[in-house]
Amino acid sequence: MPRRTATLLASTLMLIALLCAGVLIPVPYSEMSPGPTVNTLGDHDGEPVLQISGRKTYPTTGHLNMTTVRVTGPDYRMNLFEAVYGWLDHDNAVVPHKTLYPEGQTAEQADQENAEEFSQSQESAKTSALRQLHIPVASQTVVGSVVKDKPADGRLHAGDVIKAVDGTAVKQAGDVAKLVTRHKPGEKVVFTIIPAKEAAAAEKRGKKPATGARQIAITTQKAEDGRAIVGIQAGVDHIFPFPIDVKLADVGGPSAGLMFALGIVDKLTPGDMTGGKFVAGTGTIDDKGKVGPIGGISMKTVGARDKGARYFLTPKENCAAAAKDTPEGLTLVKVGTIGDAVKALEKIRTGDTAALPSCSPAGHA
Repeated sequence: MPRRTATLLASTLMLIALLCAGVLIPVPYSEMSPGPTVNTLGDHDGEPVLQISGRKTYPTTGHLNMTTVRVTGPDYRMNLFEAVYGWLDHDNAVVPHKTLYPEGQTAEQADQENAEEFSQSQESAKTSALRQLHIPVASQTVVGSVVKDKPADGRLHAGDVIKAVDGTAVKQAGDVAKLVTRHKPGEKVVFTIIPAKEAAAAEKRGKKPATGARQIAITTQKAEDGRAIVGIQAGVDHIFPFPIDVKLADVGGPSAGLMFALGIVDKLTPGDMTGGKFVAGTGTIDDKGKVGPIGGISMKTVGARDKGARYFLTPKENCAAAAKDTPEGLTLVKVGTIGDAVKALEKIRTGDTAALPSCSPAGHA
């Protein structure tokens, strides 16, 4: 065989081997890309995203879009070609798999975590929105979670309302651990609770405080540090003065909190917060209205721009990263609280956009 032919054949075989390796060999990476955006003021799958009853609401126009990031699943194994293509694609991002999914986490666990975070973000959005409007929101201490195979397992359940411990009224979640740890391991502690089902039924009737308390005695166990425990984590459940429902499926995580809160404020406020403008945004939110950072900010700004947004409400901690590569035609607006966001919307509505707090890359004023 002529040397030239042999060299060509060897090169062809090497190329085929590399192509096979690129397709067959998995790499420890996942891909993030712009996901769908949904107008919190509008409809999704034929019904309003935000549904408020028992309180006067007002017409709205424009957009307050929450944004999402599409990610490959925890069980998906990216090959080398896909990783290289993702690295070269300006609008996508390839990140280490463990960045999105901690080692050992199953698909079911990831879905459950996302669903819980999404549910909590809705509660905080409702709370912060009503407090922004100076509408009182009551709260009650509940069983947030029960540790498997601990004394409370099967005796208490997530969602049970904790009224008292050993006859002492519980005023906040931190009281529960303090009252339990007054005991020595092996002693009984008495919880006065309202079962989760009865509490949920009261919620459907308009979030009126549930009745029908019962007492449950649980024998404490010794923790590794010597404290007496029963194996629960106390949490907080809010009692809203009227029903507010978020109707949005197939979305997870906490990052839509800010936009849900603003949508609620707009619907409960006379006038039009956006002035008909297309505003999108992202950010977690807590009960006090503080806006927190999120992941995948560049994916969300691209998704918002592609949908038609002109302004993007950006958590201040994400500003530097977002400003490094701002999509053309999109103005990034820095916000730290729901109050900041409401003020920014007022400037957008009135056309005073020069006064908007903008995002700048790190190292720039």
